[in-house]
Amino acid sequence: MSDEQIDSVEALLEEARLTARMPKPAERLRLRQAAGLSRAQVAAAVGVGRQTVTNWEDGTTDPQPPGRFKYLRLLEGLAQIHPAPAQAPAETAETATPDMASSVESQTAWGPDGLAVQGEPGPCIRCGVMTPYKATDGRSLHPGAMCQPPAAAAPQAAAASAPAPVAAPSPAPAPVPSRPQRRAKSAARAQAETAGLIGQAVHEELERAEGDTDAALKALIKRAIPDVMRLFEDTRATARYAYTAYPALPDVLKKPSKKEPDQIWEARPNFHHPDYSLKSPGSVAVTALDVNAAYLSALKSWLPIGKLEHSTGTGGVDPKRSGVHLITPAPWHHPHLPDPLGDRDQPGPVWVTNATLRLLLRLSTPKYGLLEPPVVHESWTSGATENFLDALRKTLTAARETAIAEDDTITLEYIKAMYSKFISTMGESIHNREMVRPDWMHIIHSQAYANLWGKAYKAHQAGLEVIAMMGTDELHVTGDWRQVFPEGRGVAQMKIKHSDAKASGEYTIGKVAR
Repeated sequence: MSDEQIDSVEALLEEARLTARMPKPAERLRLRQAAGLSRAQVAAAVGVGRQTVTNWEDGTTDPQPPGRFKYLRLLEGLAQIHPAPAQAPAETAETATPDMASSVESQTAWGPDGLAVQGEPGPCIRCGVMTPYKATDGRSLHPGAMCQPPAAAAPQAAAASAPAPVAAPSPAPAPVPSRPQRRAKSAARAQAETAGLIGQAVHEELERAEGDTDAALKALIKRAIPDVMRLFEDTRATARYAYTAYPALPDVLKKPSKKEPDQIWEARPNFHHPDYSLKSPGSVAVTALDVNAAYLSALKSWLPIGKLEHSTGTGGVDPKRSGVHLITPAPWHHPHLPDPLGDRDQPGPVWVTNATLRLLLRLSTPKYGLLEPPVVHESWTSGATENFLDALRKTLTAARETAIAEDDTITLEYIKAMYSKFISTMGESIHNREMVRPDWMHIIHSQAYANLWGKAYKAHQAGLEVIAMMGTDELHVTGDWRQVFPEGRGVAQMKIKHSDAKASGEYTIGKVAR
């Protein structure tokens, strides 16, 4: 048998020994907490999800490969550093055999490579089972403090037969938090743990780049997709819907070819007020505004979470369903306002997302009365939720706010790369094989455009003139915009947009001569 085969056998035997000495769930929890480690840290170290660590600690499941061996090695090391409080009487130490007593004092010998030192196999001085691993004094000893001498059960049995002490009066029970309070506390703790992964990644890359922020940021952007997918998995700790179970997609959601455009119209705007022009002389003051983190806010949108089902007419139009719809939109008769259907100049039926249809239906209600409802011909929809990506949105938003407060540009750009790449690659992308949901990508894009239209309408209702609305985040208005929108860099705020374009920042414009 070769040395490599012997090592493989010893590794299997060691995993079997560790599994046989696996601590109870409560002890697993105690060891992690005693070391001050978060579930997210443990999960990252052993290569599993945070919810998996939770399941191992509450006894829902026992550790399983491939993360089991690393997890048990971690517990073994933590048990050495943070041994369990002694439960046997003090005199037990006096009745222990010399070998047992000395084994408690002996410690595992660790090599410079971080692995336990091995040698000639011999009986473990703690449990008597043959092992090649050595203690610091040269004797054979299993690594860690989890193997117990066979005689250890005797003092426990004796202790069990002793009369139970008289219990002291119990203190008044602490008030039990309500279920919403427990859920809020758990969510806040999980969000803090997950957000810690963002700071850890930034620290790692800055250290690797020896303080070169440009190199660190380049590396962070490169790893943004796997990192955000890991965050996404952690934020779904208690989720039931398996997003990796991709339902079959209708042909309308499949891109015809690389050169042809998608069949879904996302209602991207490119509006310019017909009565004004940069080429016309004038002194009308205009401010170009920027919507902060537009795509991040759009993560809160109604997403279908099941197999898309086909229906005709208005059968698929339901507040609790989402998907894509083939509609014939009503004409738009308000040239001073952006068309909610975006910059589309082709008449006739068009496939739109649920986010666009919801906006059109809302604007056809008596509250707005801006157009007639569209005619719905057919739909591909399923049951939906607005909160599927909300935990990820909240985590990234909180981390973004912290980065802004600390003037941490590198973290801010890293977060932006994560949410923008998360959305752009969740469709059919070679850069993200973990998620294939083009319907979600189209819906989130459309939601960002619908959100921008809402801000334009709010400005119009407040008496401002909407001069231009473009892309996901650009809105040009006249008048005192600060009376309408709060100024700042937060997701609910607006700021002046500066760019190389002539129509940026604060500029003047003239009316078109008629």
